[in-house]
Amino acid sequence: MTGTGLSEEEGALLEKIAREIVRRGLTAPAILFLASLAPMNFVASQAMLFFAPIVGVVFERKDYDVLQRMLERRESIELILSRIEQRDAEKRG
Repeated sequence: MTGTGLSEEEGALLEKIAREIVRRGLTAPAILFLASLAPMNFVASQAMLFFAPIVGVVFERKDYDVLQRMLERRESIELILSRIEQRDAEKRG
């Protein structure tokens, strides 16, 4: 576990997600979406279980499973938002 309460695997996935969102210029929409999802992050994680067989065709199953488990914890949305904001600030210099 890292100092943020994430495993190394979760931290690496968070970094990958944040960098991709910032690279594509989707920082604002991602922050808006994630902030609106925060009250229901556990429900979202359970919905991900339902859709796993379908989504597994498009996404790496390992990353999808790690994200699903991470969303079960209430603080995960704040951690994702924080990482996206950090990467965006770095990009803006």
